[in-house]
Amino acid sequence: MPALTPPRAVLVTGSAKRLGREIALALAHGGWQVAVHYRDSQAEAGQTSAECAKLSGNSAIFKADLADETAVRGLLPRVLAHFGRLDAVVNNASAFEHDTAASFGFAAMEKHMRSNTGAAILLAQALHDHIMERRGGGKNEAAVSVEDRNAQGAVVNLLDQKLWNQNPDFFSYTLSKAALEAATTMLALGLAPHTRVVGVAPGLTLTSPFIDPAQFEARHKLALLEQSSTPGDVASTVRFALENRSITGTTLLVDGGQHLMRFERDFSLM
Repeated sequence: MPALTPPRAVLVTGSAKRLGREIALALAHGGWQVAVHYRDSQAEAGQTSAECAKLSGNSAIFKADLADETAVRGLLPRVLAHFGRLDAVVNNASAFEHDTAASFGFAAMEKHMRSNTGAAILLAQALHDHIMERRGGGKNEAAVSVEDRNAQGAVVNLLDQKLWNQNPDFFSYTLSKAALEAATTMLALGLAPHTRVVGVAPGLTLTSPFIDPAQFEARHKLALLEQSSTPGDVASTVRFALENRSITGTTLLVDGGQHLMRFERDFSLM
């Protein structure tokens, strides 16, 4: 009788609430064991993790400040200590603070670059190192299982349709996502053939403190398909990107066609 394949494990950053929570639950529904990362929202992270565990049998929460390089480098070892393996990382967490070309400064740029770009790169790097270790890492091939010899890691970076439809608002945030989009290509090249890296770029998906519900409903319809992305749309695309072993080095835009329209301002400032 063939040995049972261990369940796949995935780290989803910023998955205590909002879009990250939807992604975590969608992956747990698909059988993934989910490491729920959070910075401050411990109670919400615990609730998300409990729901994921009901779906896939195993989940745990992990606190880390993604602006802190030491904390980022220490995150994967903690996840591995709990799950014993990791197959994928979803870089969902993002700093999102308003600035413009006129108010731009190094502090705002650094805050967004550290959390949104640097952390994602370090986690992709750490996952790849783990995958290479599982595949043999210099060990006798006979001591490595067939499954581990064929292990393939997957990274999904959450981007933004505004990279293809730019406006001058949220200047540092947009710079950090543009850098992450470039890093997605470079990582796909640098970590091949054993780790895939894919971008997923939503449109306007959830309301925020910058938009009231009525404004959100109106602006959500400003799309070629008369509806931008829903949390379920984005979550199902992330799962597709993680599970399709032939996709790397590209970005899937999930925005109802918003990136093909011209917006002079960010949705929140229209």
